[in-house]
Amino acid sequence: MKYLFFLFLFLSINASAQDIEVLLIGVSHDYSKYPKQDFSSIHNKIRKFKPDAFFGEFLSKEDERLVMDYWCKQPNINRLKMLRSNRPIQEELLPRTIDSLKKRSLQQPNDYRVKAELAHAYYLDQDVANGHYQFWQVHHFLQQRPNAELESYVDKLLSPRLDTTGRSMRRLKTSEYAYIAFPMMQELGIKELLAMDSQEYDLNWQASWEAFDAKFPLFRKDLADSLKNQLKSALTAINNGFKKYDQIEMTSNRVTEWLNTDEASEISASGDFYLPVMYQMKGFPKEEMLSKIHWWIRRNEGMCHNVVARAKKAGAKRVVVIAGANHRKYMQDIFKTMPNVRVKNIDQFN
Repeated sequence: MKYLFFLFLFLSINASAQDIEVLLIGVSHDYSKYPKQDFSSIHNKIRKFKPDAFFGEFLSKEDERLVMDYWCKQPNINRLKMLRSNRPIQEELLPRTIDSLKKRSLQQPNDYRVKAELAHAYYLDQDVANGHYQFWQVHHFLQQRPNAELESYVDKLLSPRLDTTGRSMRRLKTSEYAYIAFPMMQELGIKELLAMDSQEYDLNWQASWEAFDAKFPLFRKDLADSLKNQLKSALTAINNGFKKYDQIEMTSNRVTEWLNTDEASEISASGDFYLPVMYQMKGFPKEEMLSKIHWWIRRNEGMCHNVVARAKKAGAKRVVVIAGANHRKYMQDIFKTMPNVRVKNIDQFN
């Protein structure tokens, strides 16, 4: 009996220490401004990785209800009001409605009205990630096989042309989800996108940014003559980095691969956080800058912890994580400190 107890204890500890492999992909949120992109290498690496789950930069429906305000809250509220007006579903009926539509969609995979109805129900349940996944499937089908009757039905039910701000249906069409996540999820038979975003510190982040921006012009105005050349050199280095960034975005057909390099991450970070050499200059708003960095790291920590906790809950062991390119290096460094987590970004995966 004693040995049986220890066996159960060992199995319990082993289960809680589930290994998770993360394929981290830093992405652009809008590919429409680039030359036509070749995603074949990215897709092949995902196929080779053989994931059992995908995570996207969305709040979970639970977190969406809990976070009272953040940069995307009002657009999401506006969408809710619009879609409830199009076709109301009582909140207590949403779980049953979603389950029923999911079953119908499995039984009738080519019925895109059902997918549109499932998107509508997901949006009303504040599960934007999966509302988008279903809407994208309908949109993608209509691009390949125009159908005026289906398009009219979708317009009346979802009003995609009116959803234009925040993480909108309009934005979705040229996003990382339309070109990377959703096509691969569909190919691999993965039915739902897991949410990982963390926005509980967004107002702190915004306040720190505003405080820094208020003080930085005064710092430049009052800067001692002896430091002006040093500041000019630092700002020139930042600007030169972004000239290269812009040049690659204007000319490359594989922007995503470059976004996952350390060079791209350093340039991106310099736009938000400037260069450490500037922090030592007299009058530089260092406290405000360090506050910005603190809240940015807290958001990225939250995203990483959401991935690990929700992967364990779902029983997923190999997960693709899609995040804006300016998150990639921070998340990679945080994942490396987490026990039982192995992480590679797409640039390191062959």
